[in-house]
Amino acid sequence: MTLTVGDLAPDFTLKSQHGEAVSLSAFRGERAVLVVFYPFAFSGTCTGELCALRDDLSAFQNDDVQLLAVSCDPVFSLKAWAADQGYEFPLLSDFWPHGAAATAYGVFDTDAGRATRGTFLVDVEGKLAWSVVNGPGQARDPDAYRKAIAAL
Repeated sequence: MTLTVGDLAPDFTLKSQHGEAVSLSAFRGERAVLVVFYPFAFSGTCTGELCALRDDLSAFQNDDVQLLAVSCDPVFSLKAWAADQGYEFPLLSDFWPHGAAATAYGVFDTDAGRATRGTFLVDVEGKLAWSVVNGPGQARDPDAYRKAIAAL
């Protein structure tokens, strides 16, 4: 599935690293949401990307925007990774049904069984406002997220 700016973002409900159910639609009418799909917890590039978000968290999670990071890792791996790295934002498990949310956003790699590096900014009305998909091993630029959030 290919999403375009203006499309209603596919809803999902996934478990966080704390075992809590988090739904994209719960933020509708309240805050925009930055949805960051990444391949694997504990991998070098993914750790670097999420640490960049952690280190400037107020730019990506505040009264206007909520950060949700999504991978196909199980909840227990996400809990250990969050504790190890000090992530204080939701890490969501798209483990089962395996990759269903990533598939809905067109970023599930069926051959590798993981999400690709897809980033989606969903506006307060639940519509896709901006997106970028990076190839394997290509780290994302957090400045692009800042610009997209500022343009809302």
